[in-house]
Amino acid sequence: MLWTILGLIVVGLIAGFIARAVIPGKQSMGILMTIVLGIVGSFVGGFLGFLIFGSDPNGGFLQASGIIGSIIGAIIVLAIYVFATRRRATR
Repeated sequence: MLWTILGLIVVGLIAGFIARAVIPGKQSMGILMTIVLGIVGSFVGGFLGFLIFGSDPNGGFLQASGIIGSIIGAIIVLAIYVFATRRRATR
C-alpha cells in the first residue's frame, strides 16, 4: 500500500511537471498542486484510455493509465485550469 501511494506521488510529480512545461504561460501553483495536477491527470488519462480503447469492465472505470496517459491527462486538466482562471481574471 505504501509503495502504491509513493508511486502515485512520483508519477503525479513527473506528469505535473511535464504538463506545466508543455502549457505556455505562468501557472501559479506550488509543488503540492503540481503533484495533485499529475494525480488528477493520471485518473483523467486512465478514464479516457478506458473510453477510447476499452478494458476489462470488472476493473472499473478508473484504471492505471501509465506515464503517457498521465501526462496527456495532466495537460488536459492544466489547460482547463488555465482557461478557467484566465476567464475569471479578465472579468
